[in-house]
Amino acid sequence: MFQSQELKDFVIPKGYEKVLEVKGDLDKDGKEETVIVCNTSEKIENQGFKRKFYILKNIQENLKIWKENSTILNSSGAGFYPEDNNLEIQIKNNCLVISQSFYSNSRHTDTSRYTFRFQNGDFYLIGAFNKFEDTCEFSFTYDVNFSTGKAIVDETYSECDGDENRKIPQDNHKEFIHKFDTLIKMNDFRIGENKFKIPNSKKYFTY
Repeated sequence: MFQSQELKDFVIPKGYEKVLEVKGDLDKDGKEETVIVCNTSEKIENQGFKRKFYILKNIQENLKIWKENSTILNSSGAGFYPEDNNLEIQIKNNCLVISQSFYSNSRHTDTSRYTFRFQNGDFYLIGAFNKFEDTCEFSFTYDVNFSTGKAIVDETYSECDGDENRKIPQDNHKEFIHKFDTLIKMNDFRIGENKFKIPNSKKYFTY
């Protein structure tokens, strides 16, 4: 039960710009929450503006700040071709799904999707998907469900024009179960700072 005095009123801070808004039920109470993404006033050199999102409760017709996060979203101008960046937020099956993509250089795209579910009084990371691909040379996909422990690693390689002399590595596909003792809370999650070993491999699954 949320009392209006427990949560602060939401007002877009001075200098912030709203860039996205979605609605949906995140805690299965039959009432829609509102998620708003803003460009903050904090500028990062060559990266545009830092972004922040708010999860808001509608209490007595007033939007109240339930959760806020400024560590998961890419900045507004991240990557090599900022105009091609993509950010999508969905509320699906009572989960918050954050999808982002950007060019890490002129040939490489990085696409990620992180799924958070409200349980035990907080939002927890229950799914992570990442696709890293070259325009023609390779495509790597990593997908894990933290609730079931099922992980998929798919690495495929191909030939680029004018690259006939390059030895093409062998494709690699693995599906396995990795047991996770605890789930990560949304506001404790930092992209790229977590990993576990891929079985029968020297590589790690990083998320």
